[in-house]
Amino acid sequence: MLYPMKLSPVFKDYIWGGDRLKKEYGKKTDMEPVAESWEVSCHKDGESLIASGPAEGRTLADWLSKEGKGALGNHCADSAGFPILIKLIDAKDNLSVQVHPDDEYAQRVEGEPGKTEMWYIVDAEEGASLLYGFDHEISREEFQKRIEENTLLDVVHRAPVKKGDVFFIEAGTLHAIGKGILICEIQQSSNTTYRVYDYGRVGKDGKPRALHIEKALDVTRREPARPHFTMKEPMDIFAGAKARLLASCDYFTVYELTIEDTVRLFAGEESFQALTVLSGAMTLIAGDEVLSLAKGESAFLPAGLGRYELTGFGKLLLSKV
Repeated sequence: MLYPMKLSPVFKDYIWGGDRLKKEYGKKTDMEPVAESWEVSCHKDGESLIASGPAEGRTLADWLSKEGKGALGNHCADSAGFPILIKLIDAKDNLSVQVHPDDEYAQRVEGEPGKTEMWYIVDAEEGASLLYGFDHEISREEFQKRIEENTLLDVVHRAPVKKGDVFFIEAGTLHAIGKGILICEIQQSSNTTYRVYDYGRVGKDGKPRALHIEKALDVTRREPARPHFTMKEPMDIFAGAKARLLASCDYFTVYELTIEDTVRLFAGEESFQALTVLSGAMTLIAGDEVLSLAKGESAFLPAGLGRYELTGFGKLLLSKV
């Protein structure tokens, strides 16, 4: 049965996390800190649970395995599994400086897809910034030497951020989320990360967290980040909503929607849709199905669901492939 599904997330308690996801976004967990909330995920390291309707209590991955690829849409016909992963990330402290491999390297070395991702800045403290590529092109030898001598931060590009900004992090781009930033991340369904610098921190076991220098040397583009996509001005393609196209690539397409009353939408045969509510509250109506969505909640809409409405006030991200 095709119907819109509210999802329950999976939480991660990485050492740099904070408490905003619990205090401000209503996340229910005993974890402390809460660094990440995997909102829409079929990855083996954390699978979302269906929290509404006939399939309540099952993982989204299990439901999709029974329903078949048709629920993902025609654009996913060649996909080996659920293609994306959506997270809310609360960076109370700086994340490590890291890089993700592309599909070819990741499949060959790690046995899973590569990781291209998009960051939407949900909120940021005054003066917050992130690391994104290099200030100038450097050689592999200089990259390795700077890692060994702890001077890597002297040559990376630091970008100031504010609420509503978007960064497209193509696989191979050196990057790090800075402290005081809360983001929504839409990425390929991969958990492969190569850490190259970690501020001398230790993990819960009291030992320095592992670095992955050789693999990072293999996959990192040692140059300024390449511009990939410029956010479009508000569009009138969703009846009743203010919409911005934030990202469009081979792996995902993401829109920001501002809802101020009733919006009429359509989930066609080409792709599933994932909704992540960033502010406000709204009601989703699809035929006889009625689903309430509050700030911090996410829903999965199977491909072919057809027409649906969102009524209420708030802002959300709509992701598809």
